[in-house]
Amino acid sequence: MAMPQYAHSLDAIIAQSEQLKQVRKNELHAGDWIVVVTLNSIYSIRVGEEGWYTVSGGWFDREGVSPMRTTIAGCTWGGSILKADIVAACGLSLEFGNRVVTSTIQKIFIVPHGGEN
Repeated sequence: MAMPQYAHSLDAIIAQSEQLKQVRKNELHAGDWIVVVTLNSIYSIRVGEEGWYTVSGGWFDREGVSPMRTTIAGCTWGGSILKADIVAACGLSLEFGNRVVTSTIQKIFIVPHGGEN
């Protein structure tokens, strides 16, 4: 039986990752807000201390667990490859620490701590 052909080679994914509109974890500070608009939902994420985030919206609202304190594993192209150094990237899906994976990210908004009205 022939092996299936995959849409992305590792080289193609690496090249694409350099061009992504992305928000890196190390660019954020405690108190910053990120709003992530996916194909199916909107998530509001507040950056906490030591890799923790407080998340509302989307799955968390539908399950009645908002706001939930969790980690962010990173973003995925839809398979098992995870870009762990980012919180969000347009065109990828966000994976939370509780294993919830969003639909494809369409837009990202960042509100630095103190910038909200």
